Parts: sequence; C-alpha cells; structure tokens
Amino acid sequence: MKIGYDHDLYTRTQSEHIRKRIDQFGGKLYLELGGKLFDDNHASRVLPGFRPDSKIAMLLTLKEQIELIIVINADDIEKNKVRGDLGITYDADVLRLIDAFRGVGMYVGSVVLSRFNGQPQAEAFQNRLESLGVRVYRHYPIKGYPADVDLIVSDEGYGRNEYVETTRPLVLVTAPGPGSGKMAVCLSQLYQEHKRGVKCGYAKFETFPIWNLPLTHPVNVAYEAATADLSDVNMIDPYHLEAYGVSTVNYNRDIEVFPVLQATFSRIWGESPYKSPTDMGVNMVGNCIIDDEVCCNAAKQEIIRRFYNAKCQERKGCGNENELNKLTYLMQRLKLSDADRPVIAAARLRAEQTDAPAAAIQLDDGRIITGKTSSLLGPSAAMLLNALKALGGIDDEELLLPPSVIEPVQELKCKYLGNHNPRLHTDEVLVALSVSAATNAHAALAIEQLSKLKGLEAHTTVILSPVDVNVFRRLGINVTHDPKYQTYKLFHK
Repeated sequence: MKIGYDHDLYTRTQSEHIRKRIDQFGGKLYLELGGKLFDDNHASRVLPGFRPDSKIAMLLTLKEQIELIIVINADDIEKNKVRGDLGITYDADVLRLIDAFRGVGMYVGSVVLSRFNGQPQAEAFQNRLESLGVRVYRHYPIKGYPADVDLIVSDEGYGRNEYVETTRPLVLVTAPGPGSGKMAVCLSQLYQEHKRGVKCGYAKFETFPIWNLPLTHPVNVAYEAATADLSDVNMIDPYHLEAYGVSTVNYNRDIEVFPVLQATFSRIWGESPYKSPTDMGVNMVGNCIIDDEVCCNAAKQEIIRRFYNAKCQERKGCGNENELNKLTYLMQRLKLSDADRPVIAAARLRAEQTDAPAAAIQLDDGRIITGKTSSLLGPSAAMLLNALKALGGIDDEELLLPPSVIEPVQELKCKYLGNHNPRLHTDEVLVALSVSAATNAHAALAIEQLSKLKGLEAHTTVILSPVDVNVFRRLGINVTHDPKYQTYKLFHK
C-alpha cells in the first residue's frame, strides 16, 4: 500500500500540542475526543499510513495524567444502534472500550448516559455497569439546546446534570460514535467545576474534518460521507474567518454550539479564550500528510464504498433515504462514478461471462483477480483463493483445495448441519486451507499471503452473507457489493 501519512510525526506533534493546551488552562483540561481511539478504521482508510490505534499510541505518552469518561446517548441504547465497522451495539462497545483502555493501563473513571429520559434499556445498562463496579452518571436533555444559552448555562440546564467526579489533570471524553453528547458533557463539567471553585478548560481533539485542508478536499468530503446518517455538513468556520480573516473548515454541529461554549466561558472566566470553533481544536492531522494524491485517492474510494453500502442497506429494507441522497450528492460533487473503482467493472464482466454471481479484487500492483460461482465454491471464496495464488506466485491451474478436501466439508454442512447451500464460504475455505497447509506446500504458501490482503479493494455482484462480510472485515479487505441478492427469496440469512 502506498503511504500518504507520517504516523511518527503525528505522534510527536500531537502530544506536544495537547501538553501546551493543558498548561494554557492552569493544569486541568477536559479534552473531547472525536472519532475512534483504538480502531479508527475510517482514518486509516482515508489517510494511508495512519494506524487504527495512532491516537491511543499518542495518548499513552500522557497516560499518567489521563482519566477517561465514556459517553453514550441513552437513545442509542434504546434503539440498539450498531457500529457499522465492528457490527456491535453501542452499549456493547462501551464495555469493549472499558476493557481496551484498562488493557493498556489507562484509567476509566466513569460512564455518562447523555440525554437520559427514563429509557428502560438505558436504566438496565446502568444497572449492569454498576454491578460491574463502573460509576455511572446521568445527563438530561435541555429544552432549546443549543439555542437557549441562558437556560443551558444555568442551574436548570447544565446544573441539573449529575456532576461527574474526576481526579486527574487531563480528562478525556470519548464515546462509541458521533452524536453521543461528548461536548455537552464537557461543557456541563466546566459549569459544575466552576460552582465548586475548580478552574479548568476545554479543548477538542477531532480528526475530521481537517481544518487546514480545503472544504472540497476528498478527505474532508469523505468525513461527510462517514456521517451522512447524522446529516453533518462541513462548513467554512465563519467565526474564524471574521476573527482572523483566514478560511478554515469545521462542521455544522460545532459551529452551531459555539455560542454556548463562549457563553459558558464568559460566565466562568468573564471572557472566552476561543474566538472560533477552530480555535478549540488541537488537531495536527493535516500537518502530517506527506502525499496528498495518495490520500485523495483513498478518500474517493471511501466515498464510493459508503455510497454502495447505503444502496445495499436500502435494498435490505433498512436504509435511510436522506443518507443515500446525501451520498449521491457527494459522489456528484467529486464527479465520482463506478469507473473510479475498477473492481466493479471486473466483477460485473465476470458475472456476465458466467451468468452467475462473481467477485473481483485489485492487488497492490494493479492486477485484478476475479472469482466465479461454481458447484464447490461461492464467488468470494473462489476470488480469495485466486488472489492468494497470485500473491504467492502459485500457478493458476494449481488446486489449493482439491475436491477431495472440499467435498467432506460440503457433506458435513448439508448432511449433518442442515445447510442447503453446499458451496463453501470464505471462512470455511480458510479453515480447509489451513488444515491442508500441514501436508500441502502450496496451501502453506497461500496462507502466508493473507497479510498482503489488508487494504485491498474488492467488489461482489451480490450482497454477501454476514459470514463473508465479517471475514473480509477481519482480513482488512475493503469490499463493496451490488445492491441485489443472489436469489429471489424473501428471507436471507
């Protein structure tokens, strides 16, 4: 994979910037963390060279000063909102995050249920957390938020929330996903700390949008694509433009809530230290891009992938029309089409030639490898085997898994496990391949190529089963699907 981003430069400059911001506020800072910490897969896809755990690696240099608050929107608990990249609900992800932070020696102080309004599942989740020894606090909806500043910054607004007890100088406020209420929790804490005579500050550590890239830069547009379900919009920061005469990029929610932040600081300190939402940020990401073309191309692929995912969700009957319309607009804005993703045409051509579902994957050297449907293998499994052969320099005619290996697995599936489809899925192929590697040198060589699949682009002409989707995700393959099923059945497992 071509690298467009300098991870080491990012780790060094970002940690230095955060230390300066702590000092600016006299030793205590609430730092809102945008995006993911341990697994920022979106950032790693659009900024090749950015590691999924880049942010946590940087924060570990400040570990002894850090306390974590994890925020989850009670409404998201109630509707079982799922993280698309991991396939788990937000409440389950809170538990995963607590374990992950503790696993690297970071202190998780508490969990905040934001917008709590008596939701039964949120109450049950609180009980579960408290039974596990985790402190939980409730923050409530505020009527008129974010417009009614007088109400918000009062005892009936932020003052009504439960005060979160913290003990360390750098309080990181994170969440399973966007729209969880992290900023509101930070501002509520500023108000509550002031009432208790504690001086502290607030800053935001948000990866996207990148403030010092153009508004229409593909990396910033990819952020809009990633948050299309939230109707987020990238905008020129009007406050920054007015204060400094410089155009910077922010997004609508931060710009809308900025008057609340200014009012909060003015009530506490008499004036706001920030003249714009951009001033709030401690984001050095844009300074660490070393190959803009690589990042632009990666971001364009991300937009196309999200567009196709939305089309497939619509086909499944669980899509959002506004989200799909937004993604269609973003595709048009950058003049993107299927032609910008070569694996789409390759998979469709193979499907047309064989009159059956097909798949295609593009290797780092530009070669496109396809897979067809057969009596033994599904197209994704066939494509995977063909790609491993190509990567390992194994002759295309070589059978990594001869019928004598595949047929017993088919018999197990259909005769004993009740399956009706005898074709092997990708997970079954990988297990069979690993078993064969003990006696087959070519199979062993193919297994050694698996790590080379990470970051490759693939496309299938039908919607894949959750099993295949999960295997592609774990291998790091970025896959899209045509929005149609292989059969005309009403029920698809």
